[in-house]
Amino acid sequence: MPIAPVRVRGTPEWEALAAHFAELRDVHLRELFADDPLRGEEMTVDAADLVLDYSKNRVTPETVRLLVALAERAGLRERSEAMFSGEHINVTEDRAVLHIALRAPEGTEVVDGGRNVVPEVHKVLEKMADFAEAVRAGRWRGFTGKRIKNIVNIGIGGSDLGPAMAYEALLPFSDRVLTLRFVSNVDGADIYEATADIDAAETLFIVSSKTFTTLETIGNAKSAKEWLVASLGDEGAVRKHFVAVSTEADEVARFGIDPANMFEFWDWVGGRYSYDSAIGLSLMISVGPGPFREMLAGSRAIDEHFRAAPFDRNLPALLGLIGVWYNDFFDAETYAVLPYDHYLSKLPAYLQQLDMESNGKSVTLDGQAVDLATGPVVWGTPGTNGQHAYYQLLHQGTRLVPADFIGFLHPAHRVGDHHDLLMANFLAQTEALAFGKTADEARSEGISEPLVPHRSFPGNRPTNTILAPELNPRVLGELVACYEHKVFTQGVIWGINSFDQWGVELGKSLALQIVPELVSEAEPALHHDSSTNALIRRYRAARRP
Repeated sequence: MPIAPVRVRGTPEWEALAAHFAELRDVHLRELFADDPLRGEEMTVDAADLVLDYSKNRVTPETVRLLVALAERAGLRERSEAMFSGEHINVTEDRAVLHIALRAPEGTEVVDGGRNVVPEVHKVLEKMADFAEAVRAGRWRGFTGKRIKNIVNIGIGGSDLGPAMAYEALLPFSDRVLTLRFVSNVDGADIYEATADIDAAETLFIVSSKTFTTLETIGNAKSAKEWLVASLGDEGAVRKHFVAVSTEADEVARFGIDPANMFEFWDWVGGRYSYDSAIGLSLMISVGPGPFREMLAGSRAIDEHFRAAPFDRNLPALLGLIGVWYNDFFDAETYAVLPYDHYLSKLPAYLQQLDMESNGKSVTLDGQAVDLATGPVVWGTPGTNGQHAYYQLLHQGTRLVPADFIGFLHPAHRVGDHHDLLMANFLAQTEALAFGKTADEARSEGISEPLVPHRSFPGNRPTNTILAPELNPRVLGELVACYEHKVFTQGVIWGINSFDQWGVELGKSLALQIVPELVSEAEPALHHDSSTNALIRRYRAARRP
């Protein structure tokens, strides 16, 4: 049954924050640092291997106190406990939200519908580990007896973004004998390029689809199957070159995959929260079961921190609350995630889905229109590439863009002085964004008067700095869990369901109607708007011989 969220707007806690914002909105970070010499040391929080320095935000200890009060008013602790306890907080689909169970240790209990799901999770993990080791050791061989050297993951959304991001992040830990590729786009170029230069006899496809009916995924899987059979000349080859991650054994068997080679996951795992599950099979094959379990342990450490730490010392909760501060008081419509690590090149795209699919909502849990701005636009690329692209706007543009800077004390590979240069840029950018350069400072550097306005920087641009010792499997798990709980925190404040995605379905359902209109031999009667009708006719004309 729908539940009524707490509407925080208009509460005493909200009004106190609004009054505080009126006092603080024009205060510069220069003033805040000048007034508190210990600010940089005091506004830090540790969680597992992560350190968050939030001192370069336009906040004071009073801001944090008021944001925590708002979280308490919204029932963040109660909602968090409801999630960890297996309550069906995904109200529109009447489901529990138990991605936290995917990293629960053996012997613990996470309950859904009166059933402890942890034993099921570890049963699948063991099956994944056995299969991964068989592929890595060359015991699982293809139809012709050749060893598997290529893994092609076919999925979309969380079934693609999660394992693809993690594979790139953990490339230093991967078995370089194996080539991994990820196919998601229904554009035929994606599957074509993934298979153009590899040997079918050495290729394993992992098809990830909960229902095994996802339009894009099954379309790509069918093309992969046709390519394999054409290359190897026998339909029976499918059983040695395809495995499935699904819940639908009948559909898997109908496709030609042996159901014994199906890896299960559950409806209480949302796609964008799922790469800790069998969706991460390609990742486990790449890095091995041990590092995969280390990644799960890292996520679990943050789960425990989020569940227990007071909100003013709670790293994910603080990230979420600071985001609410900018989103709903400063009217910042976007924020950037800027990892200073080449291996995290796909993290911003992964977080786009995690954040925007979760919190891109305009109705509350009980179906009423929201009265606050919800999910921001999330984007970013690795530093230092972004510095030569869009940082100009961050420094001197008219828009306020809060940003998370993510860096590591030690590189994966020590190459000359590259890491020192990288981290010098990492530190310099947050300092420059915070403090800028005044006109007088520009003049003191000898800049001519006509150029002073162009060479001055307003500063007061907020950033979070997240530091970790190094990027390894455990730390990756910690980072991902931090952002999962950050998104959850914001969803609770806004009173929305962060765990459904009905907006994803509308365009897909319309596409199914349009496909036969594009390809039918007879001229179909079109009942769309005039623009869509005209475009369909133009496409049909182009298809004619």
